[in-house]
Amino acid sequence: MKWTRFILMPLYRLWFYLLIGIPIIVLAPFLTVFTISKKTYPQFFKVAQIWAYIIVYGMCWKPIIYRDAGMIKGQSYMLVANHTSMLDIMLMLIVAKNPFVFVGKASLAKIPIFGFFYKRSCILVDRSDAHSRQAVFKRASDRLDAGVGICIFPEGGVPDDRSIVLDNFKDGAFRLAIEHQIPVVPISFYDNKKRLPFAFFHGSLGRMRARTHEIQETAGLQLPGDKVRFRESVRTIILNDLLKYQ
Repeated sequence: MKWTRFILMPLYRLWFYLLIGIPIIVLAPFLTVFTISKKTYPQFFKVAQIWAYIIVYGMCWKPIIYRDAGMIKGQSYMLVANHTSMLDIMLMLIVAKNPFVFVGKASLAKIPIFGFFYKRSCILVDRSDAHSRQAVFKRASDRLDAGVGICIFPEGGVPDDRSIVLDNFKDGAFRLAIEHQIPVVPISFYDNKKRLPFAFFHGSLGRMRARTHEIQETAGLQLPGDKVRFRESVRTIILNDLLKYQ
């Protein structure tokens, strides 16, 4: 019955937030040590992956990853995916094999416990501040030069209209990828919107499917001429796939 959702979903959400917070508290000594230096970031990344698995399996979700192409160990990639849920962070940590850092909203740093390590490990951006947006490129460039990949959700946020399959992409991820001549990995998240949408009284158990598409090379592409064409070609790959499997 529909009314049971209004009783059970708040409890389900509470369990989700406990699964976010309690493992961070337990793993805090390791997370703190591994965020002291950029040299230990790969170790931090491994611990973050354990955290993601705890949440996903603790919520009775089943991750299923389809790989059209594998990622080469030691190679930096630009990871881009559709953005539909808080689960996108956890699933991306499960999908990726190589260490990467998120470029994400500065507002998430205000979340107790989670925000402390989020701020120390991610590249934060305030999209309303032009200086903050510009600073992202410098910090992301530094991480790429250090051999760490970058993950950007190029829609720039979760669309308010839940009927939107894939919003327009912003330029940042593609500008960085072309500038540093690193490959782009388009990724589709099929089920996160169903498992835990931002609509509070909605969510469900079940599978969490993701697909990593053929890697898109940037070798030979130039700025600014190739940026828009490349951006739209990557968006088309993800959009067509989502329309096929939604």
